[in-house]
Amino acid sequence: MKIEVYSDMVCPWCRIGKKNMSDALAQWEQQAGETVPVSYRAYQLDPNLPPEGKPFRQNMEAKMGGADRLQPMLQRVTDAGAEIGVTFRFDQVDSMPNTLLAHRITKLLPADRQGQWVDTAMAAYFEQGRNIADMEMLLELAAGMGLDAEDLRKRLEAGEGTSEVQQDFDSAKAIGITGVPFFLINDKYALSGASPASQFLAAFRKIAQEPPQA
Repeated sequence: MKIEVYSDMVCPWCRIGKKNMSDALAQWEQQAGETVPVSYRAYQLDPNLPPEGKPFRQNMEAKMGGADRLQPMLQRVTDAGAEIGVTFRFDQVDSMPNTLLAHRITKLLPADRQGQWVDTAMAAYFEQGRNIADMEMLLELAAGMGLDAEDLRKRLEAGEGTSEVQQDFDSAKAIGITGVPFFLINDKYALSGASPASQFLAAFRKIAQEPPQA
């Protein structure tokens, strides 16, 4: 079994969905003794953001139709995160950053470090309001994970990771993904949105009961 996760680091429901998936995978490993590999695919909620991003509240109020609609949505996200142990501090968030650079870093990392990187970038943004569009900020986060920040800088400056991110954008379009999080299991089963851990486990059990492919 394998999972591909299409998500964006500034998508709060992606953070919640990823936590639910991770909880389900931990339970599945305990129950079935199977470790499921996860691949992280790039998606941008707003690919038209300028490199420096836009002011968070101004941008979100325009999308939601005013502050009176935005605040209840942020509260729903905050409450949903708290239920599963994920913190959101929207009072700390000032910008809506362009995540292209952060996605490129994902592509430069070994598969077994990608999930940790996504978690680190999301935590920095949603809990501390850090600007994850800024290269220096991203490299500081990478260094905090024990990664070679200077090597990453050289590779980013050389343009590495750009084509891989574009391939993810293209595959999302080909599949018909219009929102994230989107979880593709074994190239055939899809879960869309911040599905609870129980839905992931149900999918895993269903797949495990299928006869092996010839």
